[in-house]
Amino acid sequence: MIADREWVRHNIGFDPIARPAPVSTFSFTAAAGPNSTFEDLQREIIDFDSESPVGREFFAFTTATGLSRFTDIPWPKGLAPKTGLKSTGTGRGPLPRADVLVVTWTVDEGHALSRVLTPGKDSRNDYLSYTHKFKAISSKMRKGCPALQAKRLGTYWTTKIGGKKVVVFKSDSHLSQDTKKLPSQGGTLPNYDVWKQIIDEVRPMLVITTGTAGGIGAWGEVGDVVVSPIVRLDGIKWLKGAPFHDAVYTSSAPTTKFFATAEALFLANSAQLPRDNARPPKIVQSDAPTSSVVTTDFFGFDTSDNHYGLQGLGDVSEMGDAVLGLVSSQMATPPRWVAVRNVSDPQIKAEGTLKEQAALAAYIYKAFGRWSSVCSAIVCWALIAAE
Repeated sequence: MIADREWVRHNIGFDPIARPAPVSTFSFTAAAGPNSTFEDLQREIIDFDSESPVGREFFAFTTATGLSRFTDIPWPKGLAPKTGLKSTGTGRGPLPRADVLVVTWTVDEGHALSRVLTPGKDSRNDYLSYTHKFKAISSKMRKGCPALQAKRLGTYWTTKIGGKKVVVFKSDSHLSQDTKKLPSQGGTLPNYDVWKQIIDEVRPMLVITTGTAGGIGAWGEVGDVVVSPIVRLDGIKWLKGAPFHDAVYTSSAPTTKFFATAEALFLANSAQLPRDNARPPKIVQSDAPTSSVVTTDFFGFDTSDNHYGLQGLGDVSEMGDAVLGLVSSQMATPPRWVAVRNVSDPQIKAEGTLKEQAALAAYIYKAFGRWSSVCSAIVCWALIAAE
């Protein structure tokens, strides 16, 4: 799929280039209007909250739908997620021990993941704030980043799937937001510190990083899910001087026992995905760097003229998963890990200005990011159930 202005108009109900949505539909207001920057659009993707008054304003302006339309998933017998009834720990100390650690990133990814894996407990409203060693880690962060604004490193809750204990963590720390400076004299990035700390505390046998991503190439439909034990770092901007700027990290291949079941479970909510999707969403398994998850150190997205040179590097691009690979590569006994990324915005047609193309990608995310994240959350379930 290649999305152009007409595709966006047909699927979200308006042409955002000819008729931009009002400021009241933006969680990060600097992203609204003609003076917004690429950084502003990136922050809007992170902060946009479909469950807030801003989200309701967005729905009133578009044909997009909120998670109030969510249909309960018909889980196989004995494998439905069982949400923890009360908090484990205080959030001021270490995370609880568990078999699996699942980490997601944006506000709407958090809503979708919690709807699937911790039904009845929402990542924004109900999860416990995690502030363990916040002062030390946040001292490296730049003013205005999400973690400093929230005064925490993230939120979490627990669940069980098929007897496996799971910590579900919504991070407020982001590689792309915490800082734009390389650490000096062998120091570490704050997002590295968060990853290392939560893995050390949970001591999982499996770590899953999950959320939205931009499709690379025209193969992807919104809602498709890439499952990759391989992440590639494409650090050509502020990470260019880092020794790991072009590293490729690999873990062991995941168990795919329940992938066919997961694809069938997508159908409960796939009607909320774009009407122009040519087929139901599918799972794509990566087995080489060229089909991996690509982490960029800039707001990159694939265009039909390959503006950012992403084609051939992997199947999807996002802005953080390679930090998990970096942390794991430096651990004596690392857990197995896998990146589970859904296509929230497909390849964008190279028409108009690059900023207009970026705006289209951001609007597609705002319209369908939570629904495509339901698909990746179901894949997380499948991976955990197969453990």
